[in-house]
Amino acid sequence: MLYAFGSAGFAGATAILAKIGIRQTNSNLATALRTIVVLAAAWGMACLVGSAGQVARLDARTWLFLVLSGLATGASWLCHFRALQLGEVNKVAPVDRSSLVLTVLFAVVFLGETDNLAATLGGGVLIGLGTAFMVGRMSSRPASLGRKGDRPSPGRTVTTSAPVTRDGDRPSPGPTVMTSAPGGRGGDRPSPGPTVMTSAPGGRGGDQHPHDSDWFLYAAGSAVFAALTTILGKVGIAGVESNLGTAIRTAVVLVMAWLVVGVTRTTSTLRSVPRRDLAFILLSGLATAGSWLCYYKALQQGPASVVAPIDKLSILVTVGFSWWVLHEKITRWALVGLGLITVGTLTMLLR
Repeated sequence: MLYAFGSAGFAGATAILAKIGIRQTNSNLATALRTIVVLAAAWGMACLVGSAGQVARLDARTWLFLVLSGLATGASWLCHFRALQLGEVNKVAPVDRSSLVLTVLFAVVFLGETDNLAATLGGGVLIGLGTAFMVGRMSSRPASLGRKGDRPSPGRTVTTSAPVTRDGDRPSPGPTVMTSAPGGRGGDRPSPGPTVMTSAPGGRGGDQHPHDSDWFLYAAGSAVFAALTTILGKVGIAGVESNLGTAIRTAVVLVMAWLVVGVTRTTSTLRSVPRRDLAFILLSGLATAGSWLCYYKALQQGPASVVAPIDKLSILVTVGFSWWVLHEKITRWALVGLGLITVGTLTMLLR
């Protein structure tokens, strides 16, 4: 349980660090960069505990499940960080954490973990309701500026009213700026990144939110793959030292992430990544490494149906930091939803 709580703390910080780091950086490229840090940390720990030399003694079944778990992890990461780039952390986090319900169901079906099934199902219902409260209530409101006078958090779609820029000005890197004004001229090429829609007085359609559905689809995909990761990882590390298992899985994630970067042809933007973004991307990788090392050590010592709920309590850390660091507003309904998710998670721990 100590390792599981450690995993939750590091995981909660990961989302915030990554959100700041992908302000002007492609999410796939950011995933590939941060995986390098995770891989180095994982293999370093495997060497430190003396398990790196056991690679040659792993059987085919263990390799199969470790590779499958790595592929599921890679898919979850790519979806998760794309969702973070398109939506608010307070929206993405509860959807991503709903993977807990799938994880427990998979643990019951595939691993036969049926202890206290009533508490497990009851907790799952509360988590589902809490997620609906947080996502439904918050997505129906315009993007919030958080505390009064604060700047909007990076990566959100913000609708504002602003004068039209002078013709010939080059758009700054980062958010795409779309302006509409009487007599204004078009033709400007938008820069890549989150969309910020502005309109001068009299403009039309400035309150659209083009990414309201996209972030949810990516977050849901992240949840599904995260659930598969836990089950496949539990089977894969049954006879493997946990640090070595984490290192092997991370190597699979690294290959997958860079393949995606190559296919999407985003390697050319590597040199243009801002230093600030790169620093936070690497810090998020360190946080992920800490979370993983704790998580898979916990999985090796305890049942997945207990470890996964504790790990998902990281949503408390994530939401707290999103309010404090990113200044994302938390509504009363969102707090109700967060409370339901927390109670549901703790209910699943009842034995």
